[in-house]
Amino acid sequence: MSWFKRKTKGITTTTEEKKDTPRGLWYKSPTGKIVDAEELEKNFYVSPEDGYHVRIGSKEYFEILFDDNKFKELDENLESKDPLKFEDTKKYPDRLKAAQSKTKLKDAVRVGVGKSKGKDLVVACMDFAFIGGSMGSVVGEKIARAADYSLKHNIPLMVISKSGGARMMEAALSLMQLAKTSVKLAQLADAKIPYISLCTDPTTGGTTASFAMLGDINISEPGALIGFAGPRIVRDTTGKELPEGFQTAEFLLEHGFLDFITLRKELKNKVNQYLDLILNQPLRA
Repeated sequence: MSWFKRKTKGITTTTEEKKDTPRGLWYKSPTGKIVDAEELEKNFYVSPEDGYHVRIGSKEYFEILFDDNKFKELDENLESKDPLKFEDTKKYPDRLKAAQSKTKLKDAVRVGVGKSKGKDLVVACMDFAFIGGSMGSVVGEKIARAADYSLKHNIPLMVISKSGGARMMEAALSLMQLAKTSVKLAQLADAKIPYISLCTDPTTGGTTASFAMLGDINISEPGALIGFAGPRIVRDTTGKELPEGFQTAEFLLEHGFLDFITLRKELKNKVNQYLDLILNQPLRA
C-alpha cells in the first residue's frame, strides 16, 4: 500500500506512517551556526564556524585528556545522602534519583587517574548535567580524596570546574566543602605537587570561591562564564552598571584572574607543556 493518500487538498500521511527526523543530528550554536553532530564531535565539541565551545561532561573531557581514553575511576560509587531531610518541590532523595537516572552518574563529579601524553595525571571533572554541577558533600569529598591520591602517589592534580555553586539541599554541609577542598589543595602546594584548575562554562558560586581559583595555574576555555554571584546580584549590590563582557573568561584574563585561555583542541598539549615546564622535564610534541 502506498505510504501516502491523495486527497482533494493535498497529500496526507497517517500518524503511524510519519517519519520523524532523529534527534541529535544537528547542533545550533547561540550565534545561529548549524553544525553536523558528527563533525561537532570530531572537532572536540567546538562549533567550527564561530568557535563556540559546547558544554560537555566528564566522559568527553576524559576522552580528550587521557591517552586512548584509558583511566581508572576513583570512588565511583560514592553517593549523596539526605542528612537534613530537605524538601522543596521534591524530596532531595527523589531529586538525586532523578538526576542519576537522567545522567547515568552517581553525583556531579567524577575522578579518573591515567596517562596523559605518557605522564600520570589525576583529573576530577564536574558534570553540569547533574543538578547544575552543584557542589555537595560528595563533590567535596571526591575532590579531597583526589588530592589525597595525588599526595600519596606524587601525581599532578587537575580539576575541571563546571558548576552553578553550592548545593542548597545540603545547606551548611555544602559550604563546608569550600574549606575542606582548600585545605587539601594547600597540602598539595606544601608537597610541591602541581595543581591545575580549568574553569569551564559556567564556573560560579562556591566552586569559584574555593578550588576553582586556587590552582598553581588557572586556565579557562574561551567565552566561559566565571564569577561568584550572578551579574544581576552584583549590579544590585554595587549599584553600578557592569562593564561589557563582565565575568567572561576574556574579561578575567585581562584583569589577572586567569593565566591563559586555551582552545579545547589544544587543552591536552597545553596542560602537558605546563607540567613539563614546572616539573623540569623535556617538552613533548
